[in-house]
Amino acid sequence: MPVDLVVLGAALLTGLLGGVHCVAMCGGIATGLAGAGPPRLANAFALNGGRVLGYTLAGAIVGGFGGALLSLARIDGLATTLRIALGAVLIVVAVRLLWPRRLAWVTRAGGVAWNALAPLRARVVPSTGPLRPWLMGMLWGWLPCGLSTTVLVAAWLEADALHGALVMLAFGTGTLATMVPLTWAGARLQSRLASRRGRIASAALIASAGIVTIAAPFLAGVPGVHAVLEALGCRSV
Repeated sequence: MPVDLVVLGAALLTGLLGGVHCVAMCGGIATGLAGAGPPRLANAFALNGGRVLGYTLAGAIVGGFGGALLSLARIDGLATTLRIALGAVLIVVAVRLLWPRRLAWVTRAGGVAWNALAPLRARVVPSTGPLRPWLMGMLWGWLPCGLSTTVLVAAWLEADALHGALVMLAFGTGTLATMVPLTWAGARLQSRLASRRGRIASAALIASAGIVTIAAPFLAGVPGVHAVLEALGCRSV
């Protein structure tokens, strides 16, 4: 089954240009983790590598679950419906990039969940050693976050474990540009906010990807368009 480059590109762009959202949602946790470990760039990469790995595993799980549901349901038109829903989710992601402050309650939920995980972290995560930042990062990646949860819905709608994992991997990779420096340098970078113009441009590109995703099943029969959609990996799940 071909990889959908439109959806992957939108996920990567969401992570890359959703830096303001990531700082707002995860800045406190990131700087807290940085203060708890050695202030080295390698530690920052390990923490965020674990976070991206957590995203990827979550994408594989929900994508596989979505694929299992699709195989069991066998309802005519369900694949097209899921495809339309996937495009709609990308449009929602674009809207959330424009108005990240409306997700303040999710930020609080993430902080509460992180504190609630303290006993689990104490039992599962070693106090020292090279695996500690990776395991801490994986737990961090499973915290509730408005943007990552929305992208996770897109991974579920891919209805395939591999494609779901790739969507979340692309999203997580995009966030590294913001979160690695933040984890490394601490709270000093929290004030570096992206311009509104940049957010609007990124939201427009992601919304366009959503529109293409929605339209793909209906345009697949058009000779001139079919080849382009096929090259982009657009598919009906």
